[in-house]
Amino acid sequence: MGQWHRVKAFLWVLLLGVLSSPAQSLATDMPGPIIISAAASLTNVMQSLGKNFEERHPDVKITFNFGATGALLAQMSQGAPVDVFASASVKHMDQAQQQGLIAVDSRRIFAGNTLVLAKPRSSSIPLTGLGDLTSPHVERIGIGKPETVPAGQYGKEALLAAGLWTAVEGKLIFGNSVRQVLDYLRRGEVDAALIYATDAKIAKEQIVVVTDLPGNRILYPIALVKTTNNRKGAMLFLNYLTTDSARAILEDHGFSMP
Repeated sequence: MGQWHRVKAFLWVLLLGVLSSPAQSLATDMPGPIIISAAASLTNVMQSLGKNFEERHPDVKITFNFGATGALLAQMSQGAPVDVFASASVKHMDQAQQQGLIAVDSRRIFAGNTLVLAKPRSSSIPLTGLGDLTSPHVERIGIGKPETVPAGQYGKEALLAAGLWTAVEGKLIFGNSVRQVLDYLRRGEVDAALIYATDAKIAKEQIVVVTDLPGNRILYPIALVKTTNNRKGAMLFLNYLTTDSARAILEDHGFSMP
């Protein structure tokens, strides 16, 4: 019996040695993927950027969380794990900064966009500009929720500036993200919509741009989140966005450079 106890003790020593080995410690200390919360309008381009980044840095993986910028900000403020926040509006990034959620010195503008008025390609309704939205032929107008969707905020500002908000408010169909509004347009569920030029480019087979609305300066800020668990990987991605390869991908997807 005494010999069996000695054998068991020896086995425990071996097990503890394995659990405390350098290889095990290294595995425990290895950071997980970079979690990037990004505006819905960045979905396609971020996926392309992520693929190119991982090819350059095969030891760093990316997990994306796409949604309306306001909803992403709410998630962060409630403690959701995020390493990088990419916003479709300066306003929401300002709010993140005011709430102490981001590392201010990492904040930067990395892309720009344009708001457009678009309609389904199959539509026969004559549209040339915002003023035509008051036509009785236009019954439903897609727009993001101004409170949480930057494209909706920009759309509301454009309609207010044109003196049309009150006249068309009853026709507005609100989406929870600009991509939801784009889906409404693709399926012909709205007669017109206010979306980004980059979204129109994605859906060029199903929709047509009526006119650009250049009055709004649409900028995309990005920043490191203070609670990041992978600061090194997150900063690698932020710095990658300044490379020629990243800029070429952004331009190929229709984004302008700051």
